[in-house]
Amino acid sequence: MSTPDFDLAFEPAYGRAVPVAPGIERMTVNNPSAFTFHGTNSYIVGGSSVAVIDPGPENEAHFAAMIEALKGREVTHIFVSHTHRDHSPLAKRLKEATGALTVGEGPHRSARPLHQGEVNPFAESSDMEFQPDIVLGNGQSISGDGWQMTALLTPGHAANHACFALDGTGVLFSADHVMAWATSIVAPPDGSMADYMASLERLLAREDRLFLPGHGGPVKEPASFMRGLRTHRRMRERAVLERIKAGDRLIPDMVKAIYRDTDPRLHGAAALSVLAHLEDLVEKGRVETDGPPALAGTYQPL
Repeated sequence: MSTPDFDLAFEPAYGRAVPVAPGIERMTVNNPSAFTFHGTNSYIVGGSSVAVIDPGPENEAHFAAMIEALKGREVTHIFVSHTHRDHSPLAKRLKEATGALTVGEGPHRSARPLHQGEVNPFAESSDMEFQPDIVLGNGQSISGDGWQMTALLTPGHAANHACFALDGTGVLFSADHVMAWATSIVAPPDGSMADYMASLERLLAREDRLFLPGHGGPVKEPASFMRGLRTHRRMRERAVLERIKAGDRLIPDMVKAIYRDTDPRLHGAAALSVLAHLEDLVEKGRVETDGPPALAGTYQPL
């Protein structure tokens, strides 16, 4: 199965603020994993008066390094792309230390209600305490000293996921929606594949020249890269349909076949991705199952 042209070259430079574009610095948290790559990226935007985007998880070394990097500068706003624990929890301490206002789409929520007996596998990974001081709707902007940031609501990876465009620069902070190193995890009930694909189309309609993501290095040709992501997701959907038509009825059997070349540590996330596709396919009337789509469900072609 073809994939986008992923870029794994990345120097995290833990503990340092690295310039990545005019007026933009990146700081990477030392929290590497199969899901975060080399760690979560925080961004500092502005000059003497700045905004911080995605301060990251509770990490003492990162907090100390960020306070050092911000020394002598006023922090007016803290933008949070979404409320997974590798992105948002440090916003509370940074707000207390700087007096900045927090900004986001809203508090954490699932893409849909839990089905009876269903457990959210990402509940422990979600920051349920974050409540933004300023709630931004799609297309709404906030200005600072020499910068203006516009929110683009991009649900899919998380229901409250937002990207932020630095107006007048062609730079978009794409968080976990579009990343150069890997595809985004779309895992029900936290995420929704239908929402993700619609959000991808929303960004494809724009003309941004550079994406700065939540993990890994920049996406330097966003339009062509996103077209590759779209093709990849459509091929995954076709693969799921083909496995069902071939006789697979259970998600673990589909994962074993479709993700045979994928790191086994990611098979749990892969099962949730297959579930996300199945939710969409059931909604489209192309697959049927008893009751609501579930990890333990049995699936039939229509």
